[in-house]
Amino acid sequence: KENLNKNDKKCPFYGNVSIRGNTITGIVVSDKMTRTVKVQWDRTILDKKYNRYYKKTSSVLAHNSDSINAKVGDEVLIAETRPMSKRKHFTVVKVLVEGV
Repeated sequence: KENLNKNDKKCPFYGNVSIRGNTITGIVVSDKMTRTVKVQWDRTILDKKYNRYYKKTSSVLAHNSDSINAKVGDEVLIAETRPMSKRKHFTVVKVLVEGV
């Protein structure tokens, strides 16, 4: 099922990128960029003044290797890596659920 293209130097499995730091589970919102996806997840935050919770969404850009190839709507696990570009500091490690 996987496309095993081992030419990607930024792949966490076949390239020279090490995984370190945070791991986050989120949903792919956009895959229009080359080898890059936008991953979004929800957080609940307590407002201490009013003692209520509100929902906030966070999103980051993550490297989408050809061997993983995540699509829009997939639930993915992303992990922190070294900076790959100006805004990319994460890479997709695994597709948990396809087409959520």
